[in-house]
Amino acid sequence: MQSKFTGPVYVVRDNIDTDQIIPAQFLNLVPTIPEEYEKLGAYALWGLPDSLYPTRFIQEGSLDTDYPIVIGGRNFGCGSSREHAPIALGSANCQCVVAESYARIFFRNCVSTGELYPIECLDRLCEAFKTGDVAAVDIDANTITHVATGRVFPLKPLGEVRPVVDAGGLFDYARESGMIPR
Repeated sequence: MQSKFTGPVYVVRDNIDTDQIIPAQFLNLVPTIPEEYEKLGAYALWGLPDSLYPTRFIQEGSLDTDYPIVIGGRNFGCGSSREHAPIALGSANCQCVVAESYARIFFRNCVSTGELYPIECLDRLCEAFKTGDVAAVDIDANTITHVATGRVFPLKPLGEVRPVVDAGGLFDYARESGMIPR
């Protein structure tokens, strides 16, 4: 249950859909099989066009990202309702996505899988940060700081979904809270 994340950010714009987060050809990977879960991370954000995103989220031959924080614009995670999308980002060691808004199904899949924190921002952060800038996210204080400039931006509180993500997802939360037996 970590509440602070610091590291370089990967910045995307509006309407990043689940095909861009994890292309359909990789949906045959089964997240409950450990080696396939690990492979999913290698393909996170693999569907982004090179022309718009010349810096790749995952370097060739790597399973993990150098960017633990993704900053997005509006409607992050739109498209189909694949839970593979937040799982791929989490498998790549992305800890949180900070976006202006989310497609409801992506947001719910983040919470139910417990893979990463889907945090909403109040400002257009995809214009205030560029890929590689270092940010510090504090989900207790509901802030993100641009480390180089010291500028602090407010974030919306996670509210009642936070303990579910903290627990590692819906089933772990249900077990911890006694809703289902361990």
